[in-house]
This record gives sequence, structure tokens and C-alpha cells, in this order.
Amino acid sequence: MAGLELLSDQGYRVDGRRAGELRKIQARMGVFAQADGSAYIEQGNTKALAVVYGPHEIRGSRARALPDRALVNCQYSSATFSTGERKRRPHGDRKSCEMGLQLRQTFEAAILTQLHPRSQIDIYVQVLQADGGTYAACVNAATLAVLDAGIPMRDFVCACSAGFVDGTALADLSHVEEAAGGPQLALALLPASGQIALLEMDSRLHEDHLDQVLEAAAQAARDVHTLLDRVVRQHVREATISLGD
Repeated sequence: MAGLELLSDQGYRVDGRRAGELRKIQARMGVFAQADGSAYIEQGNTKALAVVYGPHEIRGSRARALPDRALVNCQYSSATFSTGERKRRPHGDRKSCEMGLQLRQTFEAAILTQLHPRSQIDIYVQVLQADGGTYAACVNAATLAVLDAGIPMRDFVCACSAGFVDGTALADLSHVEEAAGGPQLALALLPASGQIALLEMDSRLHEDHLDQVLEAAAQAARDVHTLLDRVVRQHVREATISLGD
């Protein structure tokens, strides 16, 4: 991560955060009445929208139905205006397919799919603005949307990224930090059990530093859980009040 100084001598990052500090997170649930569940999240300047449909009957060939659990279908897309390059990505391009696969693996580990055999759960996520931590924002938005749909889960699944600069692990990387090209990983965690739903590294990192970076990502994911739990409780309170009226 040469060139731009990503970590000052005083321990501050480019955007003024400390090494383990999250970007500001704001989120809302129930943003679309037409979907079974929906949520919108902002993590710093990264913005993502998730909608969930299901559980419902298998669409298309019934041969796809799983006799002992629900089929989880995840699709990812990014708005044309989500990045500065304004590059139009065709639907189903390689990046979108890889992200959809990662999201499916993540939520298969969290959703209690065995409660809904021979059915399908659809999770659609779109990134409206990308400024680092795209996978994490998608997971966190989708978690809120799945909860909004009332689909049973083992636990929240919370995600965050982490990197390594000048001997220090940094949590919740911004686009500037990601673009610098150093070691970085993405982690999706079930906070109550500590189970890892997905772990991905984009570049090489010496094994002596792996535990430090992994713990930074895990602690950040636990901090995200605290914030998402607050959002869910507030949403439930508002829904209860509206039903009372």
C-alpha cells in the first residue's frame, strides 16, 4: 500500500478514523411494501438495497426443488452510476455472478432452510453507490431484509472487511484503502456462535498477521451486529405502534 499515507503516525486513517473504527452506518427496514422483506443500508458512502421474496413455490422446473430444505437464490447487481467509472455492466457479468454466489453461500449458512422444504427464497441486492466494503454492505442489507420478511435464521449474519497497513489491521475499508492494493479480507460472521459464514482474501498475507486481521474483521462484524440489532428493535417498535393505531 505504497504512495498515499493510509495510516498517520498518530494512528489516524485517511478519513480520520482509528484503525478499528467503523464508518457511519444508517439503515432502514421495510422500504418496499410490495416485497416480503426489504432494507436499505449506508456504510460510509457505500449504499445498498436488498429485497426478499419467499418462501414460495419453486419457479421454473420443479426438479430444482430440494426435498429437505429451501433453495436460496441470490442475485447481485450494481447501478450504472454506483462508481465513478460509469461502466455499464451487463446483467449476469462475472463480478455479479461471483457476488451472487458468495451471498448465497453466506445465507445458506444462516437461514433455517430446513423449515421450508421444496420452496424457494429469493434475495436481490443492488449497490447504489460503491465506496468500499461492497460485499459487507450487501450482506448487512440482506440480513435486515430477511429478518423483515420474517424468515427464521440461526442468527444475524454480519459482515465487514479488514486490511493490513504498516503492521496495523484496519477494519471496514474504504474505496481508497481497497484501491491501494494491500492485503485485505471480507468476513461474514454469525455473532452469537462465532461461526464464520464466509471468509475471502483478495491478496497474500503472511500467516503471522492473519489472526490480527481476522480479529479486526470479527470485532468490526460484532460492532455491526450491535447497530443492526438496534435497527431491528426500532423497526419492531414502530410496527407495534402502527398496529396499535
